Amino acid sequence: MSEATLQIGQRTVGAGHPVYIIAELSANHNQDFDRALRIVHAAKEAGADAVKLQTYTPDTITIRSDRECFRIRGGTLWDGRTLHDLYGEAHTPWEWQPKLKAAANDLGMDLFSSAFDSSAVDFLESMNVPVHKVASPELVDVPLIEKMGRTGKPLILSTGMATLEEIDEAVTAARKAGASQLALLRCTSSYPAPPEEMNLRSIPDLTRRFGLPVGLSDHTPGIAVPVAAVALGAVLIEEHLTLSRAEGGPDHAFSLEPEEFKTLVEAVRMAESSLGQIQYGPTPRELSTLAFRRSLFVVRDIRKGEPFTPENVRSIRPANGLHPRHLSEVLGRQAVRDIECGTPLTWDFVDHSQ
Repeated sequence: MSEATLQIGQRTVGAGHPVYIIAELSANHNQDFDRALRIVHAAKEAGADAVKLQTYTPDTITIRSDRECFRIRGGTLWDGRTLHDLYGEAHTPWEWQPKLKAAANDLGMDLFSSAFDSSAVDFLESMNVPVHKVASPELVDVPLIEKMGRTGKPLILSTGMATLEEIDEAVTAARKAGASQLALLRCTSSYPAPPEEMNLRSIPDLTRRFGLPVGLSDHTPGIAVPVAAVALGAVLIEEHLTLSRAEGGPDHAFSLEPEEFKTLVEAVRMAESSLGQIQYGPTPRELSTLAFRRSLFVVRDIRKGEPFTPENVRSIRPANGLHPRHLSEVLGRQAVRDIECGTPLTWDFVDHSQ
């Protein structure tokens, strides 16, 4: 397997392969297993390739504290809440996760998760997930990345907030730990993320710098940004999916509803099919259109011996006559026979003795 691709279940992910589309369930279950299961089914109906979970508890990701540094600030959707309180609402119960994976697999989709500590990696390994995911805030947790790398599974690293040096450190740590298949996700870690802060031109730059498959973890409204990312070379797209934004919850505001997600999948498939390959000249469907190119035609009746002039010879459609590049060679020469208006001009009509 080349470093430019990775294998997730039965799917090869990388340039030249279909974009791998991930439906992020996140906290959109609202602590209701049946709702979580319905989101898995909605992901399948919308055309997703995989469902992604988040594996943590409030106590594995933070501690219960009212200290100011544990309170969320900065103009987010969750300002004023403590981390422990938010993650208590948002976490996906671990006992659900094997059941959700079985449901996704039965539907022909992969299911994996972001692990947020060592115990979560062990738990996901017991589920035999096909790939591990590092969330953007955990990209600086080198021991966690090394733990994932030692599993030998493919590893996807989100890069929100990260400097190039931090990305390089994470990639190096994963490789040294034994991860041979890596991918990066361009991400802007604000919720929702403004499109003008996405800086999607980083996608081909990351591909060039690291020689790895690069995708997008998206938190912007609508579908324009992920489609643009595919045009710039993204080979994975991760997008939050909810049954309805009206249901409320921590992540609904920046999630797509099922019909929107389906529209996204269709737009991504159209975008990737339009990329094609480097090619010049007519495509098979353009061959018939060649007839509508311009060429030289007699546009007024011409008598034998008359000169060709701009008034009686013009470059027009269709393409039956001489190439327009020959107009200057023809003008001023004489006709060797009578020519009727509407006749495509050929060299047989032109006196070459002049």
